[in-house]
Amino acid sequence: MPIIVPAARIERWLANFAERHGPTSRTVTDGALTGVAEDGSDFVAHLPFDQSYDGPPDDVGAFVAAVEGSVPDDWGVLLVRKGGFAVARLSGTTTGESKVGQRHVQGRTKAGGQSQQRFARRRDNQARQAYEAAAEHAARILGQRHPVVTGGDRSAVEEVLADPRLTGLTVVEPWLDVPDPKRGILEQAVRDACSARIDVRNA
Repeated sequence: MPIIVPAARIERWLANFAERHGPTSRTVTDGALTGVAEDGSDFVAHLPFDQSYDGPPDDVGAFVAAVEGSVPDDWGVLLVRKGGFAVARLSGTTTGESKVGQRHVQGRTKAGGQSQQRFARRRDNQARQAYEAAAEHAARILGQRHPVVTGGDRSAVEEVLADPRLTGLTVVEPWLDVPDPKRGILEQAVRDACSARIDVRNA
């Protein structure tokens, strides 16, 4: 899983990588900043929102500026799990309208037979209602805005994005692996979406 590094911490992260693994040579490859250390460890640092980096590899300030400059003027966040969702419209790093919703979804049962089947149907119906509520608020808040960063449970997000009112949205990286969306989770998701994603391979 990629490491999420905010722009303000990138310079320190790169310095720590070199301290742990030795002198590091950096290049720009396929729109990402890559580094190979003396001990053979390497990293690939991606800009947020699927942006491509084409600046100088040895100028940390240029990469930091590119991370900060990648944040769109108009974008959204959609987080969905069974029983909960969060959606927000943003301008740069400023959150505009948002909605966090919780829906009760029946827990699992150890009973078997018809009782278990009834519970399964009830859970499915409750989950469907939760997804419909998420789609309703997403359509109202996001409209046809793009890009949008998503997270939570992949099947739940796909269910919500299948709503015809949301077909104009463009989903971009990073995928955010979040627990049940609450206000604090949404706020952290916004910060993570605006950060660099760094894949590290230790020798």
